[in-house]
Amino acid sequence: MSARRSRTPPFKACRRCKSLAPREATRCPVCGSTDLSEDWEGAIIVIDPENSLIAKKLGITRPGRYAIKVR
Repeated sequence: MSARRSRTPPFKACRRCKSLAPREATRCPVCGSTDLSEDWEGAIIVIDPENSLIAKKLGITRPGRYAIKVR
């Protein structure tokens, strides 16, 4: 048996900008895309993108929650 439990994630991730949106959302709150996925891994919360090295490396320019990998 698998040790992982299958559950529905509380967020969807935008395939275009990787922003996390509520599961009920139909549009990305950051870029407006309708291409949202429930299949994503890892999360990062960016508070100050101008001073965050990780945000700069990932190309994030707005504060918010982002997925690390989106399928």
